[in-house]
Amino acid sequence: MFLILAAMKLASLSLTNYKNIEASSFVFDKRINCFIGKNGVGKSNVLDAIYHLCFGKGYFNTSAVQNIQFGKEFFLLEGQFNRDERDEKIICSLKKGNKKTIKRNGKAYDRMADHIGLLPLVIISPADRDLIVEGSSTRRKFIDGVMGQTDKAYLLDLLNYNKAISQRNALLKYFVANQTFERETLDIYNDQIIAGGTRIFDKRNTFLTEFIPIVKKHYQSISQSDEKVDIIYQSDLHNTDFKTLLEQNLPKDRAAQFTTAGPHKEDLEFTIHAQPIKKFGSQGQQKSFLIALKLAQFDFIKKQAGVSPIVLLDDVFDKLDQERVSLIMQLVESNHFGQLFLSDTHQERTLSALKTTQLSYKLFELS
Repeated sequence: MFLILAAMKLASLSLTNYKNIEASSFVFDKRINCFIGKNGVGKSNVLDAIYHLCFGKGYFNTSAVQNIQFGKEFFLLEGQFNRDERDEKIICSLKKGNKKTIKRNGKAYDRMADHIGLLPLVIISPADRDLIVEGSSTRRKFIDGVMGQTDKAYLLDLLNYNKAISQRNALLKYFVANQTFERETLDIYNDQIIAGGTRIFDKRNTFLTEFIPIVKKHYQSISQSDEKVDIIYQSDLHNTDFKTLLEQNLPKDRAAQFTTAGPHKEDLEFTIHAQPIKKFGSQGQQKSFLIALKLAQFDFIKKQAGVSPIVLLDDVFDKLDQERVSLIMQLVESNHFGQLFLSDTHQERTLSALKTTQLSYKLFELS
């Protein structure tokens, strides 16, 4: 029995005052779209605009106002998508001093979170190295991003949990500033974070049980080796229930004036032969692991959502060796992916890679 996947594609895109792009419009091929040009002309910004329309925020920076072109007062993004044979017109706009708005078919969302998952997307970028070299929040953000695209309840639990943690932290600061302690008030916030935090931990555990074998399979395929990689889920909740954990950490929390333990402090350790890949993995092994991680993300979302996510490849031909580029193109040729968008500085290199596939494509030269 074959699973028939729904189709999804981005038909057209228009950008106004977005980063260094004053005004541009594109009509896309349903399979492969390539943005070619020198560094600094805006190739990655076009990919970031696509990401922005799918997630309500940019991939390459956190401040929304930074996306407005210098000297301008607003930015506007418009994308014409098609999912499940239904047209989805998404408009994202921000004017200085105002709140960002996202509209779906003319109707503004009340909450940004309601948009997540409508347009699944996976990006492979040189910035992915942060998953290995940066702190735990980067890795939590990654798994939360994968899970949040396919599980609305998890996403809402996460939003409510983070809000309750902020409120509990504010209360701990209030206690210190006013030299007081109100156990009953603290327990109100404890009850909120215990319920939501326990569900978050349980779902992360279940997710990783399914996700880790997919990563391992892709790593072996990419590396063509029997190197043993793994992902270790580091959480205090493996051995202690959340209520007990909060009680044990209360003196520490009061001294630090913030909540020192819980799902918001968990981490993932990436290993090769049971050693941290950050310290003991070669550059090639780290690159292979990151690609395996993103391919596993694609496979998981594709299975859960029943649609192939849009794939963005940002500058990967320049940062990856020919062997890994060839592997990605093999996946493209085998119809593993749906619609693909990529950026590159060298047109000849891109055309050479595209010659390995029989799929339709469009080239967009930016200057």
